[in-house]
Amino acid sequence: MGLWDRIKTGLKKTAQLLNTDIRDLFKQEGRLVDEAFLTELYAALVKTDMGAGPAREICDEVQGEFRGRVVDMLDLLASVKRKLLQLMAQDEAPLREAASGPTVIMVVGVNGSGKTTTIAKLAQKFRDAGKRVVLGAGDTFRAAAVEQLTVWAERTGAEIVKGDMGGDPAAVAHRATARAIELNADVCILDTAGRLQTQTNLMQQLGKIRRVASKLIPDAPHEVLLVLDATAGQNGLSQAKGFSDAAGCTGIVLSKLDGSAKGGVVIPIRQQFQLPVKFIGVGEKAEDLMPFNGQQFVDALFEDIREAGG
Repeated sequence: MGLWDRIKTGLKKTAQLLNTDIRDLFKQEGRLVDEAFLTELYAALVKTDMGAGPAREICDEVQGEFRGRVVDMLDLLASVKRKLLQLMAQDEAPLREAASGPTVIMVVGVNGSGKTTTIAKLAQKFRDAGKRVVLGAGDTFRAAAVEQLTVWAERTGAEIVKGDMGGDPAAVAHRATARAIELNADVCILDTAGRLQTQTNLMQQLGKIRRVASKLIPDAPHEVLLVLDATAGQNGLSQAKGFSDAAGCTGIVLSKLDGSAKGGVVIPIRQQFQLPVKFIGVGEKAEDLMPFNGQQFVDALFEDIREAGG
C-alpha cells in the first residue's frame, strides 16, 4: 500500500465510528443547527476520545458559523476539519540527530504500549536508510522483552547489547551507548522497562538512564520518545504527564491506531502536554510507523464520508 492508503487503513476504526455518527446526523438532507443538533454532534466527537474540551470547542465553532441555519453534511465537515487541524497543530517534528557521533534515542512507556515493536520499526527504518544501529535491551526485568528485542535485532541487522536479568538498566544503557561509540554507529536506541507512571522508584530510574547516556555523549539522549497505546484513549493522558516529568520526553509515538476507534486522543495529548506527536503506528510492518502529519490525519478521518457526500 502507498502512504495514503496505509494512513486510511490505520485510522479505519476511528473513521468508521465518526463517519457513521455524522451520517446519522443527516438522515434527511440538511439539518438545522440548533441545540439538539449540537448535542448530537458533541456526542459523536466525544466517542473518538478527543475529550470534552476539544469536542466542545468544535461544537462552538460550528455554532458560531451556522447557528440557526440549515447546514449540509459537507459544509459541516469542512468546519469540523478546520477546527481539528487548529487543535492538533504542531511544528514539523523530525527526529533530532546528534551533531556528531551516535544519535541516542530513549524509548519509554507502560507495559503493553508497543514499546518493543516501535523500537523494531525504528531500527528497520534506520537500517533501510543505510544507518548502523545499536539496541540497548534495558528492560532487564522481563525475559520476554529481551528475547523479543533480540529477534528484532537479528531481523533488522542491528547489534544488541543485553544485561543480566534483574540487573541495572542504566548499566545496559551505558554499555549500549559505549558500544555505539566504539562501532561509530549512527543510532543507539535504548529500551526501558515498562512501568506505570505511579511507580516512583522506576520513574526515577529513567532519570538515571538519561544521566548515564549524557556522560558518554553530552547531548544524549537526543530524543526521549513516549509510546502511548491509542487503545488506552484518555488513560494515555496521565501516562504522558508522569513520563514527561520523569524522563523529559521530547515526543510521542501513538501506537496501535489500527486497533482503536480512539484516534481522537491525539488532540488532548497535543493540547495538554505540548509534546509533538513524532510518529503514529498504523499496522504491524516497519513502514506502518509513520511520521505524524495533521492534515493527512484529519483527511483520513473524513475521506470516505466526504466521497459518499459527493
